[in-house]
Amino acid sequence: MELPLFAELLSRHLETIVELSPSQISALHAHFELLWKWNQRMNLTSLRSPAEIITRHYSESIFFGLHLPAAAGGIAILDLGSGAGFPGVPMAVLRPEWHVTLVESHQRKAVFLRESTRGVHNISIVARRAESVEGRFDWLVARAVRLVDVLSQVPRLSSNVGLLIGEGDSAELRSRSAIEWSDPIRVPWGERRVCVYGSVSRGTQQD
Repeated sequence: MELPLFAELLSRHLETIVELSPSQISALHAHFELLWKWNQRMNLTSLRSPAEIITRHYSESIFFGLHLPAAAGGIAILDLGSGAGFPGVPMAVLRPEWHVTLVESHQRKAVFLRESTRGVHNISIVARRAESVEGRFDWLVARAVRLVDVLSQVPRLSSNVGLLIGEGDSAELRSRSAIEWSDPIRVPWGERRVCVYGSVSRGTQQD
């Protein structure tokens, strides 16, 4: 897909939400082009329509990043089980002041992430399982990852967690009494998907 059509489709989804700069759209298009090419020989996404990829991966990730209740300025974000780079890559393009670490244990997918983010300077790649990741981050984010796998890393890696999940899965989160969740934010493009953000209760935070 050529850049003008990619820009038109992406802007059509986001026109009432956020206006991306030409350089931001170009960076996302470069990632899309490599995703489309590599997906012919390895399973980076099950979606086969470019328009659907733009909606489900790029638009949803940007929407998710816009609603992250983060303080102004630079923050460190860990995208757990990043896969093809969602939501982390669009978030990093959206907010150049954020530093986003993409964690992906699948080695071939990690190679793709390195190749597809060479021009995005606020991204790091960690090719490990979540349990072996070290450090502390301001936010832990994820999509298309089992909830138990993500929440098991809270609060070890971060006291704040954001998830892009199906609407039905959000009810399960309420049973996690150690995390205080904000109300789900409905993604505006169907599919009954929501953004949810939570913070570890004060009494259970690690020092």
